[in-house]
Amino acid sequence: MTEEIKKPNILENATKHYKAQIAGEMKNFDVPEWGTKIYFRTVQNLKSETQIVELSRQGKSTEALVMSIINKARNEDGTLMFKVHDKNTFMNEVDPKIILRVASKLNGDPLPEVSEVVKN
Repeated sequence: MTEEIKKPNILENATKHYKAQIAGEMKNFDVPEWGTKIYFRTVQNLKSETQIVELSRQGKSTEALVMSIINKARNEDGTLMFKVHDKNTFMNEVDPKIILRVASKLNGDPLPEVSEVVKN
């Protein structure tokens, strides 16, 4: 008799891991200039990340930074803080230095200087 060896379902394990990550406690930071605290998860779905990467590849780094804020910034209850239609307001009416600082904290990576972003 041969014993059947049960292989782990890797995709099932991957989805369980992702669900645990998005269900976990959110991180947060204060944005005193906006009079708020922004909450965020350290993991995002691939659809959101792809949109940001595509904008960056097209040389639209400013839009990519704004979309990272729109896609990642959350209220304390976990709901998104901004809507896609807020993009134009961010692009035209919000201090670029604050956008850079917020996007940097949300993305966990060092971001370009304001002068580099403004060129785009």
